[in-house]
Amino acid sequence: MSIGYACLVVGVTKTNMRKVIKKNATEEKLNEVTLHNLLALEKMIDYNIENDIKLYRISSDVIPFGSSPVNGLPWWDIFKETFERIGHKIADSGMRVSFHPGQYTVLNSPTEETVARAIEDLQYHNRVLECLGVNNEHKIVLHIGGVYEDKKTASKRFIENFQKLEPAIQQRLIIENDDRLYTIEDVLSIAKQINIPVVYDNLHHAVNPSGNFNSDAECILEAGKTWKEEDGRQKVHYSQQALDKRSGAHTATIYLEPFMEFYNSLYDQTIDIMLEVKDKNVSAVKCINATRLNPSIKYLEKEWMRYKYLVLEHSPERYQQIRTLLKDKESYPVEQFYQLVKDSLEEEAQRGNTINAAQHVWGHLKEEADEKETRAFERKLIAFQEEKATVKSLKNQLMKLAQKYEERYLLQSLFFDV
Repeated sequence: MSIGYACLVVGVTKTNMRKVIKKNATEEKLNEVTLHNLLALEKMIDYNIENDIKLYRISSDVIPFGSSPVNGLPWWDIFKETFERIGHKIADSGMRVSFHPGQYTVLNSPTEETVARAIEDLQYHNRVLECLGVNNEHKIVLHIGGVYEDKKTASKRFIENFQKLEPAIQQRLIIENDDRLYTIEDVLSIAKQINIPVVYDNLHHAVNPSGNFNSDAECILEAGKTWKEEDGRQKVHYSQQALDKRSGAHTATIYLEPFMEFYNSLYDQTIDIMLEVKDKNVSAVKCINATRLNPSIKYLEKEWMRYKYLVLEHSPERYQQIRTLLKDKESYPVEQFYQLVKDSLEEEAQRGNTINAAQHVWGHLKEEADEKETRAFERKLIAFQEEKATVKSLKNQLMKLAQKYEERYLLQSLFFDV
């Protein structure tokens, strides 16, 4: 089993994806931004490898205007070596990558122009995967689209337009139930007619249920029957409903107790689980640690390195409790650890605690910082204490110093990001 996340990574510098607006899309700008995005992607792949994350959804924005005539560059040739280098890292690590085109890629639209654009967009996504040199286990996820007042006809149109796709795209495409229109039962019916896999989304099913399926486990079992050996392991999407938000809105983080209930209900615990959650890789590592077959305290110690100053900022009491918890090197108190982290972050950070945490962070920098930087930090700390500076400005100043002096310990800290 692999557990992964989508597109963006939290707490890792130089991994932002850049965009280009149409009026600025010169050859020079497109090349510049494409290189930046590919290097950011490589940095995210490196992070995933380092943290045992073997399932990852690549952002569709990696190539600006990748499926549009606006970008007429042969980017697949220009950046061939970069693609191959990244692809080798993906293959050598056993990572599985995917794409999930957005809401405007609608294959079952009654408008021919919209369908043509959807096909071009799928060609773009497939081309990126081919540039990376990955096989057909690396998929493109797509929703069915609209119903256009007649779901039966719209479903038939999806099937007909699927036949227009190149075989290479057909072999990569998998379809997903959505939270408004197409239930898991609808999607399974379409998938069986065109012989492609279904990825089941648990929250979409909760919002838009099918009368013939009562549980996640039953849906996953039925979806699993659509996966062939050449498709790789079955894949599902997992998320949790955010309280007090619209139906279908994702939580900021994955809560372990309901996740473990879901995981323990699976008929096959080797299937791949893509998390859809706002804190991305943070939740992925948490869920990986909670399901490790060979647990070790070293994994929680590595997590503590990331969380410690953030926890200290919110709850010095729980900071001490976690330190005590991790003293037993023969244990693996994974659920207690993350519960304490969760409880601490639910407390509002007090100004004095933020100052204390910032001073601990400064302790890693003060030996390298010059006199000017030291005075600047001291002034910022006083300004924050007197409520004349924001917590964001205080953390940004420390982050810039951590980047300048390449303090790896600090650069992996969530203190700056959450």
